[in-house]
Amino acid sequence: MFSKKNRLITIILISMIIGIALGYGINQSITHNTPKIEQSYVQKLVQGKPAIEKQLTEQVETYNKEQLKQAKKKVAANYSILSDIFLRLIKMIIAPLVLAVLVMGVAKVGDFKAVGRIGGKTIIYFTFATLLALSLGLVIVNLFEPGKVMALELPDTKADAGVKANAQDAKNFVAHVVPDSIIRVMAENEILPIVVFALFFGIAAASIGEPGKPIIKAMDSLSHVMFKVTHFVMNFAPIGVFGAITAVVIQQGLDVLSGYAYLMGCFFGGLLFFIFGVLFLICLILRINFFSLLSHVKEPVLLAFSTASSESAMPKTIEQLEKFGISNRIVSFVLPLGYSFNLDGSIMYMTFATVFIAQSYGIHMSAGDQINMMLVLLVTSKGMAGVPRASLVVIAGMLSMFHIPGEGLLLLLAVDQILDMGRSATNVVGNAVASAVVAKWEGEKLEPRV
Repeated sequence: MFSKKNRLITIILISMIIGIALGYGINQSITHNTPKIEQSYVQKLVQGKPAIEKQLTEQVETYNKEQLKQAKKKVAANYSILSDIFLRLIKMIIAPLVLAVLVMGVAKVGDFKAVGRIGGKTIIYFTFATLLALSLGLVIVNLFEPGKVMALELPDTKADAGVKANAQDAKNFVAHVVPDSIIRVMAENEILPIVVFALFFGIAAASIGEPGKPIIKAMDSLSHVMFKVTHFVMNFAPIGVFGAITAVVIQQGLDVLSGYAYLMGCFFGGLLFFIFGVLFLICLILRINFFSLLSHVKEPVLLAFSTASSESAMPKTIEQLEKFGISNRIVSFVLPLGYSFNLDGSIMYMTFATVFIAQSYGIHMSAGDQINMMLVLLVTSKGMAGVPRASLVVIAGMLSMFHIPGEGLLLLLAVDQILDMGRSATNVVGNAVASAVVAKWEGEKLEPRV
């Protein structure tokens, strides 16, 4: 019998295994049963005309590949509906939960001075962690040179990756951070503007004394209700995970794992080093029990990995960090900010992917170029949580900046979903450590609750 504590994790793992097996079976079935134009037919059609035969053969190969791709995509869409439902349920929770817990946290802190102190420590740690993640991405890609080693076939110069470069400037950043309507940003699940509003609202509620107490109490009640809703929604997690994994394997198959094994090995190895090397060392220095922390957040980490979404893990992460012993005022302040400013896995991917594409095209990026890119990403990577396919959008901007062909993104799209699973899981661990670090700096003892 499974313990109640580990039951959900066990069921999610089983769902992943079933999803992989079913997805692979469907993938193979579609591959073998989708009608295609045989090359023998082309040869009979153009006998004795080698030039025409070569051109027609290439067109037929392209047609067959596109037909197969569309057939797999159509079937996969039926399964991705399950993950879409789960992720929409999670997104339904996030805005009211973040608003409630952050207003509560700020109200407990009480004043601008204390909020400024905690906020300052949080931003200092986020900047430090971002620099480490960006640097590690560069070290890994320069050390193992996956772009040179793999020698992938380059995409057609007219190909469109479907990702527009992001021209992040001061005006765009301010427009994204400062809300013009709290209703709109909550409807669109933009975490950072909700955080800004909650900071002002929480401090105002605390500063007016007795009249503000009913509001604070209402927010406390709302947070408890939203955590209860989270428990209800989490019962659907295994079905959502099953749908997500099945859809990915139907479209990509397992062959892509062997074709991109070196790239994936380099990147996932880098993520593991970041978690068990860099983050472990930070916790060791500050005397934070890293493995106890990891044990507390294993469920949200697995959820983020299997759905390739950091957002799906956010409500559960808040709950588990409080059980680890971090106070509500710290968790509710640091974690929402972390989802915009401290996505370690995604940040590491930005430098790794940009240099990988440059290597694939034989374009040399000097040490100065890479340092310049790192400093630009230190700014442009912030506040991107609300942008769909945020990492790819920022990478597209970097490719444009350093005159690297934008269609090079197509080299990554085949495995981007799989890489995103690792990025999302790392983001959750990184923000859990960030919350623990700020709590430690605030003098909290971090004694886990049973």
